[in-house]
Amino acid sequence: MDCPVCKEPMVVLELSSVEIDHCINCGGIWLDAGELETLLESAEKKDEVLNSFGVEGASREMRRKCPICIEKMDKVLCGRNKKILIDKCAKNHGIWFDRGELHNIITTGGLDENNKILALLKDMFGEKSAENIKKGG
Repeated sequence: MDCPVCKEPMVVLELSSVEIDHCINCGGIWLDAGELETLLESAEKKDEVLNSFGVEGASREMRRKCPICIEKMDKVLCGRNKKILIDKCAKNHGIWFDRGELHNIITTGGLDENNKILALLKDMFGEKSAENIKKGG
């Protein structure tokens, strides 16, 4: 699968039965439908994060194409204050996170720094990369 941002092939990483497509060039992450839900440990946290998603029709940010169906994805505002803009396939194939966005959603969802998702990202990308993900850069 090619990255929707830089068009480079992504690598598939698997840990704890979750596959993450990762672009080593730009640092973005693609999660297929249902994978974010798997990463969110409790039903309460899952509902809080997923219910925070709202399609943003006025965004001026370029709409990216879904790497599965090649259709333009919706820009979705999410998080407690709806300040994080991510890309979500309108046909529900998955969600694209630019570097740092997944961490920002996790923390705005009220998850602590020792949760499963951050541990997963640390295991997959190493200490230095996990710190960059935490900082959003």
